[in-house]
Amino acid sequence: MALDNLWAPWRIKYVQGLDEQPSPAEKNKEQTTEGSRCFICHNIEHPQQDNDNMVLWRTKTSIVILNRFPYNNGHLLIAPIRHIAELGQANDEELLEMTKLIRESQKALSLALKPHGFNIGMNFGRGAGAGLPAHLHIHVVPRWDGDTNFMSVCSDIKVISQSLSELLELLKQVSKEHNLPNL
Repeated sequence: MALDNLWAPWRIKYVQGLDEQPSPAEKNKEQTTEGSRCFICHNIEHPQQDNDNMVLWRTKTSIVILNRFPYNNGHLLIAPIRHIAELGQANDEELLEMTKLIRESQKALSLALKPHGFNIGMNFGRGAGAGLPAHLHIHVVPRWDGDTNFMSVCSDIKVISQSLSELLELLKQVSKEHNLPNL
């Protein structure tokens, strides 16, 4: 079914005038990180809290975290250790390691959850859907045939079938058994 365009040229002044104030959702996230404006940086700075912060892996230049607000079970975030917002700010070592971590994340999730596919994505800026626009991160989202059902269609509710802590332990076990991440 093709979508029709609804032209609304009067909205351009609003869109161009949006300020850089954090959204209410971002403010809530900020309040949970002990004053830090970035939950990823908070997790990086507190390795003793890795289980509570759902950190799966730490590498030389990156961190892999379970998303607390997942699109699907197994939704991971891969981010550089450095607090940067854009791909152009990442050096070659960071880019290569994050790309390898996408591969390793797919391996771990495939072994643990057996998804039928993956969505890999990045959002730059609030207008593109970034919930944390100031810290570059990559979404790795496992998908299954038919994973959209009546709950999301009728109620705007997504059913996540496994707790984050249970999933974290499973992924850590699979990682240990299969020497992941193998960079």
